[in-house]
Amino acid sequence: MGLLREFRAFAMKGNIIDLAVAVIIGAAFGKIITALVDNILMPVIGSFIGSSFATLSTTVHGVEIKYGLFLQAALDFIIVAFVLFLVIRTMNNMKKKKIEAIPEVSSTDKLLMQIRDSINNNKDNIPKPGTGNSQSI
Repeated sequence: MGLLREFRAFAMKGNIIDLAVAVIIGAAFGKIITALVDNILMPVIGSFIGSSFATLSTTVHGVEIKYGLFLQAALDFIIVAFVLFLVIRTMNNMKKKKIEAIPEVSSTDKLLMQIRDSINNNKDNIPKPGTGNSQSI
């Protein structure tokens, strides 16, 4: 039973759940990009070269090499990488705006922080009442 409880605790950690959601969304996103490339971009590009990328192939020593499918997969990758770059870039810009939005500490607050630090640093030097170490004024 200890192994089952340990596995359950592991599986229910927030990071694992976030990762699972990211993988599922990533797989769905990949399908959307593949559909975009296969059904929209490749036919348009194929119209310029005169045939579909999927049919591009050559024969070497009796073996058919389908380099068109490779080109299509490479274009899929480039598009996915570019879109992810744009998403991450946008997120980083949003973080920068949040950091820039933090107001600067006012001069009054700086003085109060210096006073606080000075008091904290001098606590050991302040005589305690009733210890006989106090000086009369």
